Amino acid sequence: MGQTLIRTIKSPAMSQNPVEHHVEAGEYHQAQMQIRHLRETIEVLRKELEEQRYEIDRGIQSVRAETVDELKQLRNTAAALRDELESLRFEKDAAVQQAVQRSTDEIQQLKNTASSLRDELESLRFEKDAAVQQAVQRSADEIQQLKNTASSLRDELESLRFEKDASVQQAVQRSADEIQQLQNTSSSLRDELESLRFEYEAKLQKRHTEKVDEHSHLQETILLLRNKLEKQPSGVTQDD
Repeated sequence: MGQTLIRTIKSPAMSQNPVEHHVEAGEYHQAQMQIRHLRETIEVLRKELEEQRYEIDRGIQSVRAETVDELKQLRNTAAALRDELESLRFEKDAAVQQAVQRSTDEIQQLKNTASSLRDELESLRFEKDAAVQQAVQRSADEIQQLKNTASSLRDELESLRFEKDASVQQAVQRSADEIQQLQNTSSSLRDELESLRFEYEAKLQKRHTEKVDEHSHLQETILLLRNKLEKQPSGVTQDD
């Protein structure tokens, strides 16, 4: 790249003016500086690339070692899991056999229980039918007793109604007699009250008359005494 740039700068097609030559020399120097800087940058990048490649290789080696260890652990784990799986399969088969046996025993027990419950159910059905018959008979007897009681109560009610009507008639008659007696007593008391009022008024009239007479007599006596006093001489006492 530097030789191409130099060839370009020294090309016959360029101007031979000193000023232009000075400018071209400056540009050439600047180009050389850029080239040096680029070479240094490339060298630094090459070193960094080598270091990165070394780190990558070391990382790959480490990962490979870790992968080998992990694969070994995984193989060991798989073997352990395989053994555990075989053990679990054996235990599962044994548990299944035991469960089947228990289920068989439980089914037999349930069958026996169902047979026993069936027999008990038949017995209860028979007892229930007998109890229903007895209940029906008791109900019939009770209904008959209730009918007899109702008939007896109806007769007693009729008797009580007749007695009540007779008692009402007697009470009405007694009330009528008592009312008549009260009316007679009221009339007698009214007559007696009128007689007493007449006697009281007569006594009041007589007393009034007596008081009037007594008042007149007192007035006459007062008048006589006044006249007598007036007729006596002056300075004469009554004892003389």
